[in-house]
Amino acid sequence: MANEFDLAQATMLPPMPGALREAPDAAVLSEQWAAVHEAAGAVGGLAQLGRETLGEDIADLPERAAQRGGWHFEAAARGIDDLAAFMQPGLRALLALTAKGQDTTAAALTLWREFHCARNAIVDVVDKG
Repeated sequence: MANEFDLAQATMLPPMPGALREAPDAAVLSEQWAAVHEAAGAVGGLAQLGRETLGEDIADLPERAAQRGGWHFEAAARGIDDLAAFMQPGLRALLALTAKGQDTTAAALTLWREFHCARNAIVDVVDKG
């Protein structure tokens, strides 16, 4: 299974040395949020699950985080960075194994579950934190 997904070109948010952003940039966060969901879609395909349809509660997270601002936005930005940090090498490993003809269903399902667990934590921080 070939896949053109690559997080290497995704916009990554720079770490903030101890200070909060004064004006949260929802556009940058939205691009990265979309990129990790592209990766999750590819992983879902490898896990034999298909692509997930995103509800508004998930799709609109960057805008809600920017509206809340402060530590809510920072936590969301760092969480999305973390998602990208484990999805990129995980997907690359799955694709490499698939290229060799190996079954990656179980490993892809594990990565898919980890993605959803981490994503739910980010949503909770923004909405309930």
